[in-house]
Amino acid sequence: MSENFTPENDLTKPATPAARQGKVSTRVIEHYVAPLEETPLAAVDKVDVTAAPLSLWADAWKNLRKQPLFIISALLIVLVVVVAAFPQLFANVEPTSCTLDDSGEGARAGHPLGFTLQGCDVYARVIYGTRASLMVGIFTTIGVVVLGGIMGALAGYYGGWLDAILARLGDIFFALPLILGAIIIMQLPAFRDNRSVWTVIVTLVAFGWPQIARITRGAVIENRNADFVTASKALGLSSFRALVKHVIPNSMAPVIVVASISLGTFIVAEATLSFLGLGLPQSVMSWGNDISDAQPQVRNNPAVLLWPAVALSITVLSFIMLGDALRDALDPKARKR
Repeated sequence: MSENFTPENDLTKPATPAARQGKVSTRVIEHYVAPLEETPLAAVDKVDVTAAPLSLWADAWKNLRKQPLFIISALLIVLVVVVAAFPQLFANVEPTSCTLDDSGEGARAGHPLGFTLQGCDVYARVIYGTRASLMVGIFTTIGVVVLGGIMGALAGYYGGWLDAILARLGDIFFALPLILGAIIIMQLPAFRDNRSVWTVIVTLVAFGWPQIARITRGAVIENRNADFVTASKALGLSSFRALVKHVIPNSMAPVIVVASISLGTFIVAEATLSFLGLGLPQSVMSWGNDISDAQPQVRNNPAVLLWPAVALSITVLSFIMLGDALRDALDPKARKR
């Protein structure tokens, strides 16, 4: 309490006649300030000003390493890729060595999943069928990102008549469902008579690029007027080089998220086309062909259809989980607090 405070100048008491006449007494209030050594805020608020700031990708990787969803999906995807690249490490039976004596037989030693109607080992076909299904998904995604990314970047960056033309072209393809459009294309003589992994990839790319184009266009429009783009142009960088060097790299985060989820969609699309007899030829082992071949045994031996369907579901789920983890890491607004 201040030394100048006395009961006579206590403002909490009713005003005296002298105070009502304009003679108001004031009091001095001392403020208490804690000593600096007694406060723990110095250690809490300490900032390492010498550390380099993290980039978007470095910050995303820092967050991804802490997410169980990313770790689980990444491990499953690595396992699928290794199986596709080296199937002989996981199956010691040739998937084409089929004997009718084993037709429809159940599991036994060396054949844990039984046999198909043609006497082929189910486990070996599931393992060797991973390569074709994964190839379609990966290369279709690459083609979609390249084609859709280029068209979306040009439309979003330059705008004007180019944006109008590419946007209307994208709307035409976007209006056609992926599977329906692929069915129509795969029935054309040029594709029907030359069915292979690459014809399926080309067909899916032709109808899968509009979504990536829209995502890229929106991201480029958001970044084209950023300060770092304006500064690069002021330093003499051409408009096209600014697009390639600055705008596109800073617009790839949402594209990568959508592409990782779309990869699983393309694997399902290939399986659907093969199930309908319009995808990969029967000479190519894939999960879609195995599911199609298992239709006559659905009632008597459903396990023949179950195992390739399980492999397909796990792979697609892994890429969807990876896309969700990437979205949370690359989009600050979507991060879980």
